[in-house]
Amino acid sequence: MLPGAGRNPKEMELMMRRLGMRSEPLSGVEEVVVRTRAQEHVFRQPEVTVITVQGVRTYQVVGTPEVRPRSAGSPGAAGAAPTAAPSGPADEDIQLVMEQANVSREEAVEALLATHGAPAEAILRILTRGEGGG
Repeated sequence: MLPGAGRNPKEMELMMRRLGMRSEPLSGVEEVVVRTRAQEHVFRQPEVTVITVQGVRTYQVVGTPEVRPRSAGSPGAAGAAPTAAPSGPADEDIQLVMEQANVSREEAVEALLATHGAPAEAILRILTRGEGGG
């Protein structure tokens, strides 16, 4: 017999609470979108459960996604044309560095490349380059 098999939902919930786990459905969810640099995974009318373990919330999404290429018009793509080098920094990261560090696009790209695409590190690198005589 499998562990947990034959138990009723109330017993399972009680056991989870004893272990410091809490599970609750998130109702009324219309859509969940997971964006990667190249694709969007769109879940329409998914079942979403929030699982809390020791204060850390994890979202479980159940459904069948529509996987599509990420379009320039999608939110977060900043309406930019596709970049010539797909391995280069994401346009939204470039924009963020430009705005936060008040630098040109070229300086933002250079800093992002130097920090392996980490916007926060790129911003710190730019803001602290004038310190210490460097």
